[in-house]
Amino acid sequence: MNQRKLLSEWGVISLLVCGIPWGAEAQQPPADLIRRVAERETQTESARAKYLYQQSVELAEWNARGTRGGLYSETRDILFTPAGERRENFLKKPVDTLRFLKLTPEDFADLREVQPGLITTDRLPFYRARVKGAETVDGMDCWVISLEPRQILEGQRFFEGLIWVSQSDYSITRTEGKAVPALVRRKNGQREENLFPRFSTIRQQMPEGFWFPAITLADDDLAFQHGAVRVRLKVGYQKYQRFVAESTIKFEPPPQ
Repeated sequence: MNQRKLLSEWGVISLLVCGIPWGAEAQQPPADLIRRVAERETQTESARAKYLYQQSVELAEWNARGTRGGLYSETRDILFTPAGERRENFLKKPVDTLRFLKLTPEDFADLREVQPGLITTDRLPFYRARVKGAETVDGMDCWVISLEPRQILEGQRFFEGLIWVSQSDYSITRTEGKAVPALVRRKNGQREENLFPRFSTIRQQMPEGFWFPAITLADDDLAFQHGAVRVRLKVGYQKYQRFVAESTIKFEPPPQ
């Protein structure tokens, strides 16, 4: 997210991620846990590609003085073709009244690729993973794994943070972290900052047993050089509907 205009006050955000210890009775993870998680994620991605669903986005902003700015909202139908191509259709024209922020191509890339949190076998080599410990979440025994990119590549977006993995089937049930890298450039002699909030994505279990994204939430301060902007983001993934090869889905042109 780019800052639209200069603000008069500074803002700073301090973040602390604590290690999660092993309990006395905790089950030890298998040596190849990360590989099993990536394989399960690959299966999950393949299963999710057989669904049509809606993705709704709501983003609100406040300046450093706490003054409410504008809003961005949209709702899209998402479909994956048999060839794996993602197709999107706006259900209505997006509303954009943001005053302090400007959404960038990286923000929309994060909505597609980072916040849903699919760490598949083809993406795993780009990450360094470490098992942090075990935790019970909503009655489910999970392993907690930290992920960070091994190397930042030009034009690529990555996840950095924690994932919660079911001990029973290696499915990711929750992610907490941020999209990286933050981008600071010089453009026409001016400093241009593109910063991104920390977020949590919660998944829901589908009838086939796979865990699909259900909601992404963020409430964070973006510490721009000329003043912080608070953002509150909600992304909903709803109305999952499985379709078969014989189904015909026709997207109308986006509203003007």
